Parts: sequence; C-alpha cells; structure tokens
Amino acid sequence: MAVAIRLTRVGATKRPAYRVIAIDKRRSRDGRALEILGFYDPLTEPATVQLNTDKINAWIGKGAQPSDTVVRLMRQAEREAAAPVQAEKPKRATRSATPKASSKAATKAKAKAKAEASEADATAEAPAEEAPAAAAPAAEESAPDEAHPAEEAASAEEAAPDAKNEKADA
Repeated sequence: MAVAIRLTRVGATKRPAYRVIAIDKRRSRDGRALEILGFYDPLTEPATVQLNTDKINAWIGKGAQPSDTVVRLMRQAEREAAAPVQAEKPKRATRSATPKASSKAATKAKAKAKAEASEADATAEAPAEEAPAAAAPAAEESAPDEAHPAEEAASAEEAAPDAKNEKADA
C-alpha cells in the first residue's frame, strides 16, 4: 500500500483549515485517513502550523511520501521551533470593526454637516436679527384677507344651482 502524507481540507466555506494526514494515495482528498499528524490554519496571523514530527518521521521511515506542501510546512515548523517562544497566540483575521459607508450615505452626511455648520454660523453672527424674523410669521398669520376654503366652497355651491337652472331654461 502506497501511503502519502498530505493535507485534507476542514473548516467552513471560505474559512479553510487543513489537517496533515497519512492516507492511501488512491483515496480522495477528504477520504478516510490512516492517522492525523497535525494541522495548518492559514487564516491566523501568523499562520498556525502544528505538526507531530515524531509521527511524521515514523511514517516516512515506513515509506510514506510527503507532499510538497507538507515538506514546506515541516520546514516552517522547524524554523518556528528554533525561534524563541512567543507569548501571544495567533489571532484570526477579521473584518474591520467599522463598516464602510456607501457613497450615497457619505454624501448625505456631508450635506447634513454643511447645513448644521451654516445654521451654527447664522445663529452666532446675528442673534438680534432673529427677533424681527420671529415676529414676521405671527403678522402673516393674522393678516390674511383671503376667504376661508370652507367659505369658498359654500359660495361655489350657491352659484352652481343658478347655472343648472340656466341650462334647463335653454
């Protein structure tokens, strides 16, 4: 039986993670593994690689062939083992906390800010000018000489029967 040491994909859609496994070469990528030898998570910063080198070397001693990717990961794990131990755990890459505003929303926000700034300038420049302006609407409300809409409708109804009588006479 020809054995390969390769990766098998685990994890959710668009969130890949991989296991390093020993498997028969004829099996599919996600087929049943003979043994799990470690894992690799490319989404963390820096990428997480944890391998059981004793088991990997035992399988290689029995004739298993590691894939190019597994060889690369083994070298990376050796370099990390030789480096000083880091206190922090790797963190998963995430989206930014603040969502990006659409261009329409940005335009509205700019217009609102501009309007607020102009209102603040107007109130700061002429507080004395506001008093006459406030009196003007009150004068307009008491001054209308126009007839009330209900009165206009009543006068229109009075004129309508006369028009009907004229049509009947003709």
